[in-house]
This record gives sequence, C-alpha cells and structure tokens, in this order.
Amino acid sequence: MMRRTVFFSVLALCVWSSAGSGVADEVRLEHMTWVEVRDALQAGKTTVIVPTGGTEQNGPHMVLGKHNFIVAHTAHHVAERLGNALVAPVLAYVPEGDIENRQGHMAYPGTISVPEKVFAGVLQATAESFRAHGFRTIVFLGDSGGNQRAQEAVAARLTEAWKTWIGRSPKVFSAKHYYSGNGGDELLVAAGETPGSIGTHAGIRDTSEMLAVHPEGVDLSLAETGPGEGSTGQPGRASAERGRVLLAAKIEAAVREIRAFQTR
Repeated sequence: MMRRTVFFSVLALCVWSSAGSGVADEVRLEHMTWVEVRDALQAGKTTVIVPTGGTEQNGPHMVLGKHNFIVAHTAHHVAERLGNALVAPVLAYVPEGDIENRQGHMAYPGTISVPEKVFAGVLQATAESFRAHGFRTIVFLGDSGGNQRAQEAVAARLTEAWKTWIGRSPKVFSAKHYYSGNGGDELLVAAGETPGSIGTHAGIRDTSEMLAVHPEGVDLSLAETGPGEGSTGQPGRASAERGRVLLAAKIEAAVREIRAFQTR
C-alpha cells in the first residue's frame, strides 16, 4: 500500500504541475471586456472552449454544482495549455432526466433539467455567436455523460453546414476524450481500487476531483460508509491528492485531442 501511495503522490505532483499553475493572461470571457476579446482574437486566440456542466444531485456528501466547479477549473487549464484559446462561461443547465416523471437525477430535489433539444439549441446558438465574432474553432467540453450526445450531434451538424464558407471554414468539435478514455479509472485501479469501489456517479473520481478544486463542497463524513442514496462506489475513499491526478489526466486528454483537431 505504501508503494501505491508514493506512486500516486509523485504522479500527482508531476502531472498536476504540467497543467499549469499561474495565470499569465486572462482567458475567461466573463472576466474580459469586449475590447480585450477583440484584441485576443486579433492576436490569434481564435479557439474558444464552451464548458458544459450540470446542476444535479451528487449523493448526500457533495453539492449540486459539482460538474460546474470541475469543468470551470479544467477548461481554464486547457486554454492556458493550448495558448490560443479563450473560455466561455459554464453552461450549468443540461439534460438531467425526465422532469414530469421525476426520473434520473430529477428524482432528487435541486436538480435542474432541460430537454435535450433545448440544450442542443443553446449549444448551436452559442457556437453561431462565436463564429460571428471570428472564432475559427469552437470546442464543447462536457463534464457530464448526459451532455455528450447533443454536443457531438451539434458539432457534426454545424461543421458540415459551415463547409461552404469561403476560406478556412469554422469548425465545431466535441472533446469526448476529456470525459471518457482519459485514463483516470486506470490510474485508480493501479492505486488499488476496483470498478466497484470507484463507482460511476459521485464516487471516488467525482468526489476526489471536487476535493481538489472546491473542497468546501464535499462532506466526507457523509460518505464514510460507502455509497449513499444518489451515489455509487465508495466516495469515502476519495482524496484531493487523487483528484489532482484525475483532473490532470482529463486536462491532458483534452489538450491532446484539441491540438489534433486544430491541425486537421
């Protein structure tokens, strides 16, 4: 167990440091004036990241805004790593289940859900707004599983529709490897966990990431006995140290995927 702990500590330090720690230039649109955005575009920052989170139940131990806190943090670091990107405000209203029948996360008070077609409409209008301002690459970065399908559909539809533009056509892209295929579960398994202990919602991964970016939004005393109502896995085994490694894996996966897309 000691070797696993040391391995995780060293990996966390190395990978987290590579994600960047300072803010050289502001990249968050809502913290900028229109003049600063104009100047950033003229300086070559023609990629914009659209982070999508959600407002959903996360068990008895974690706040509803989990995804929003996490994706705000990761999108910021992704933009800094890319060097040519800005970040839009987080979209916090996403599909979370059937409203009328209170299914999915809607079974729990506080969850906010919108129909998928409404979410897709907001994504499209957002992308069209950025296209009108001169952004060339628009990236959807979704921290929740329910966001992925609409993001991919809208990205594909708009990219195809804009192919007729004269010159280099604007493109829209959903960075799916940020959410899945980033190696986070494999890191936890290497540290001694199992798929059952990791869980799929509000478990070790989600809780650890929140402990790293917004610890005041987690109360581990309510997760000590394992999965609670609305959570899976064993969130009581989460830690901020693990969260830093998991977040760095998501950031690295997104940067790699976006860079590959930018060169197409």
